Amino acid sequence: MPKEGVRKLKISLKNDFDNADLKVGRDTLFNILRKHNMLISRKKPSYRTTNSFHRFYKHKNIIKDVLVNRPNQVWVSDITYIRTVKGFCYLALITDMYSRKIIGYDLSDSLELIGCVRALKKALYQAKNLIHHSDRGIQYCSNQYTQILNRKKIGISMTQENYCYENAMAERVNGILKDEFYLDQTFDNVAHAKRATKNAINLYNQIRLHLSLDFKTPNMVYKLSA
Repeated sequence: MPKEGVRKLKISLKNDFDNADLKVGRDTLFNILRKHNMLISRKKPSYRTTNSFHRFYKHKNIIKDVLVNRPNQVWVSDITYIRTVKGFCYLALITDMYSRKIIGYDLSDSLELIGCVRALKKALYQAKNLIHHSDRGIQYCSNQYTQILNRKKIGISMTQENYCYENAMAERVNGILKDEFYLDQTFDNVAHAKRATKNAINLYNQIRLHLSLDFKTPNMVYKLSA
């Protein structure tokens, strides 16, 4: 966990501190990290992957007032770019809104629809009585993608125009993978990027503690509540 925050780091190190008979509070740990230049800084994304200027139907946001209280109730989807020496490849993600678990993903060297469809198909075996939420990108609005959702009787929800904060959780997951697991670096090739992505998502799901999950991992919350 190379970029774990101070509060999570304190919890992760609790057993080590106890075994060494050390009492280290959050502020003390924060000061130690600052003294040794070990505090992390955030980066802002600078590349857009959403094209909402297209002919396909754009659905309304139907999760705005929904109380999410179980896994597989709402899925959020998004696409982010990954750099390679030869150009960009694109990571399509589907995240369970309740547990924050990434349940489907695909890395492709193209922004075409196929990557999003592959990510969706990886998640579909868990689909039952849920809503799929995304931005209004052409991939998610396309006939092929929405037909899959309709066949599975999955509700379709989308952000409203220019309201990117309505898909904030999906964008937050993108940021975590890049900021904390080094997916913001430039990879040698797509194969290298795929290995790094698989490793990052496994760590995110299985190891990373989430403040919003009361310092549990997505896998823990997903399995306990499913």
